[in-house]
Amino acid sequence: MDFLVNAVKAYFDRSWSRKDMMSLAPIPQNDRTSLNRVYLTLYWAMMCSSYGSFLHLFWELGGLLPVFLTVASVLRLHFTSPERVMKRVSLLMISAFFFGASVVPFTKYFFTTDQIIGFFVGAAISIGGFLYLAMKTGERSIIYLGCLTLACFLMFSSIIVNDLFSSFIDSHTAHLMLKVATMQTLFIGYFVLYSQEILYDARFGNINAVNRTLTIFFHLPAVVIHATRLCLRVKTQRRPTHRIVLKVHHRINRKQNADGEL
Repeated sequence: MDFLVNAVKAYFDRSWSRKDMMSLAPIPQNDRTSLNRVYLTLYWAMMCSSYGSFLHLFWELGGLLPVFLTVASVLRLHFTSPERVMKRVSLLMISAFFFGASVVPFTKYFFTTDQIIGFFVGAAISIGGFLYLAMKTGERSIIYLGCLTLACFLMFSSIIVNDLFSSFIDSHTAHLMLKVATMQTLFIGYFVLYSQEILYDARFGNINAVNRTLTIFFHLPAVVIHATRLCLRVKTQRRPTHRIVLKVHHRINRKQNADGEL
């Protein structure tokens, strides 16, 4: 029981601070190389997942077999030596392909197949945008703001298409477009935080691109909860400080008024 509690604490215990989360400092060259490697690996993994989803849509490739193959590929990847980089990358792409083919049947009660495919394709395009900007510049503000602008453009374009072409497309298609655009925007917002964590960890050593790609969705709850906790901590610290400042000003004003009366 203690082991489980310690594992949960270690999972949610992230070492980066709010300053690291909000940092827009230029990316050093070594950290930039590690970040580009993660972006490239994640881009091709998303493309493989998209291809697996397409095969499920057109050939009905699904069921328990892709699930077992996904688990087997991940286990084989886990027990493969980190020195065998190409083999680990190949196993990662195989597991991403079967994951894309197996995730659709389990999410059909929440999302349609078109939405899942749209998410994988949109995520691959978004990560490609991150990769392109990261290869062109080392400024975090340009990379993040550029991709967030892309997400907002997708969101507003889906709303505009819904308004302008409502007579040509049905409400189901318009709702699907808006839902996919919303998922893309939320994913890009999370990916910015995930990139900041990668750059923070890159200070202390090399980053394993395969492991970072494999655990991008696994770390999502911990990263989001830690970022929320940091933001809430700043708000709770500001309120007492603001009250203390008001009390000090009030006492100074009272003292000045008393000295003026004397």
